[in-house]
Amino acid sequence: MKRSLPALAASVLLLLNQAHAQRSEVVVYTTAQNTSYRITPTDTLKFASATQPVETNICIFVDPTHTFQTFVGIGGALTDAAAETFAKLPADKQAEFLKAYYDKANGIGYSLARTSIHSSDFSSSSYTYVEDNDVSLKTFSLSHDQQFRIPFIKKVLTAAGGKLTMFASPWSPPAWMKDNNDMLHGGKLLEKYKQTWANYYIAFIKAYQKEGIPIWGLTVQNEPMAVQRWESCIYTGEDERDFIKRYLGPTLQKNGMSDKKLIAWDHNRDLMYQRASAVLNDPEAAKYVWGTGYHWYETFQDGGMQFENVKRVAEAFPNKQLIFTEGCVDRFNYDSIYNWSMGEQYGHSMVNDFNAGTAAWTDWNVLVDETGGPNHVSNFCFAPIIGDTKKGELLYTNSYYYIGHFSKFIRPGAKRISCSSNREGLEATAFKNTDGSTAVVVLNTGKKKLNYKLWVNGTAVNTVSRPHSISTLVY
Repeated sequence: MKRSLPALAASVLLLLNQAHAQRSEVVVYTTAQNTSYRITPTDTLKFASATQPVETNICIFVDPTHTFQTFVGIGGALTDAAAETFAKLPADKQAEFLKAYYDKANGIGYSLARTSIHSSDFSSSSYTYVEDNDVSLKTFSLSHDQQFRIPFIKKVLTAAGGKLTMFASPWSPPAWMKDNNDMLHGGKLLEKYKQTWANYYIAFIKAYQKEGIPIWGLTVQNEPMAVQRWESCIYTGEDERDFIKRYLGPTLQKNGMSDKKLIAWDHNRDLMYQRASAVLNDPEAAKYVWGTGYHWYETFQDGGMQFENVKRVAEAFPNKQLIFTEGCVDRFNYDSIYNWSMGEQYGHSMVNDFNAGTAAWTDWNVLVDETGGPNHVSNFCFAPIIGDTKKGELLYTNSYYYIGHFSKFIRPGAKRISCSSNREGLEATAFKNTDGSTAVVVLNTGKKKLNYKLWVNGTAVNTVSRPHSISTLVY
């Protein structure tokens, strides 16, 4: 039946009124320096009709009619260091840890995880899963991981409700596969072992899945342009492109694993466009690649986080995904555990990475001990939760709460929606969840309290951003 224009107008008005009613209440959760607020409900506000804002108004504008990437999840790395530290904690602290990270209601609801393919720097020693020169991989065994890491991951899976999006990364092939005959100090994968190394990924995925630990994806190589004193291996863009299209991609496909999300680069933002273009401009390599992974460590070198490079990759390759695969604050110092700037670095990175198109965000170790390890090359760093194994305590850095302002309220399947701020002092991002709720995360790294309006399609609430704070507004 054809409807008249007045009837259509009335229907539109009814829908708008219903939409306004549905978002009439806003709950504000806050974490702020020099307060007791830690993801604490601090306000319940009501939307009201709002006229055109003026330039003197400080505003966060949200427009849900424009949607962008689909959110995959937020989480951290389940390393050997985390597993070994967890094993040393009392049972009640282990339970507290699992709830803190993986409980959606009483924790921050992590839904994503990363682990290593054999050892990384955050292992107590270097090791592999095969004996030397075993080209056939007949000796492949997870016996090392079965002591700490696998039991730890299984407990995490249970705490997360039986489902966790997990990807794996290698730090280096076994020494005998490399031109420097060393798992450490860079070196390159020898041509004659490229197929063997590709088979190694398959063996790892199958072995972990046999343990009841599904692997969602994998990166080609952790930090492929860094010669480190720990496990490392160098790939140029052309090396990685050719390894993907000639070996790893076809090997995954032949083994019925084409659904595994293959992630290229897995290194800093500074060179990510060059690497993405080297790999993704080649159709034969690109067809195997889910997306580009990146880290944040360039910030320690030149003081900038280069979010524009993330945007350039999103613009150039809109059909591929972006995933932040690692970040932490290094140079561990026990006396600096409560340094507020750590959380602010996380908040600044996450807001801008998501606004640049990132679909998933992964912290480094979920847990380290009171030394910032264990780590076999003394490359100690912070984690959001520190497990003091001497005192049997858990110490929560503010990074835990800053991450939680995203992970607790933005859930897998959410869509990022348009969100902008009219002041440099406020950074913001917004997502609409599959249950219809919207989460707007607002970051204030300055010293001043800022009164602002959250403005959505002709309605607004008046609220406040405290100095050095992060808030999530949920409606």
